[in-house]
Amino acid sequence: MRNRTLFGLLCLAAAAVGRAEEIGSVDTAFKLLGPNHKIVIDAFDDPKVEGVTCYVSRSRTGGIKGGLGLAEDTSDASIACRQVGPIRFKEEFKDGEEAFSERRSLLFKRLHVVRFFDKPRNTLVYLVYSDKLVEGSPKNSLSAVPLMPWPAKP
Repeated sequence: MRNRTLFGLLCLAAAAVGRAEEIGSVDTAFKLLGPNHKIVIDAFDDPKVEGVTCYVSRSRTGGIKGGLGLAEDTSDASIACRQVGPIRFKEEFKDGEEAFSERRSLLFKRLHVVRFFDKPRNTLVYLVYSDKLVEGSPKNSLSAVPLMPWPAKP
């Protein structure tokens, strides 16, 4: 019973940070056994800022380990965030707060997208990076969304 409760709480915590929708993928290396290595493109809507969608591309390791979810994916990732409608802050947030997170290995590696608000320039800035329990990676990518008025529908 205790394990089920802990699992449920972990699932709720994971759901609290944005969910991604896979847009597409391309194969980068053929694997005879298991899925091919890929670059995957996901989209997620910022959970606290309506009208902003971020697109993240990242590697996905294939083969037997990748197919079983046991492989550690590389730290390579890229991000592009865009205004897709009128921007409205749903709730307050702190600079550096996580907008999206995803597991990149069985236990110790995660991909993070964090959000900052550059108030003097009226711009949202999104940073994607990965971390690891022992040693993270300096690989990162950045995207900025200026807060602009959205044209009214005709």
